[in-house]
Amino acid sequence: MDKAAGHKKPMILAIGNAPTALVRLYELIGEGKLCPELVIGVPVGFVNVVQSKELIMQTDVPYIVARGRKGGSNIAACICNALLYMLSQEEEKRWRIIMSDWTG
Repeated sequence: MDKAAGHKKPMILAIGNAPTALVRLYELIGEGKLCPELVIGVPVGFVNVVQSKELIMQTDVPYIVARGRKGGSNIAACICNALLYMLSQEEEKRWRIIMSDWTG
């Protein structure tokens, strides 16, 4: 997370395993050192998992969180893929509108 804070470009952060990474992200957001466009926070486990997700939900940063103890890297990857799929569908719709306006 500290390395990500050094990048000043817009970013989406997906965390699927380490609740400590989510806690550190919360700290960096609070310190104003990092402001991601979206946080996907779905670590899995028993130690600090629920608490880390609740911390992220207290920030002003948009988030997707799997409440409770469930989650994992595979879930984080599924969420990323779903978002990309949704974007590609929206882009396809836009091109259809542009092409229909152009040909019609």
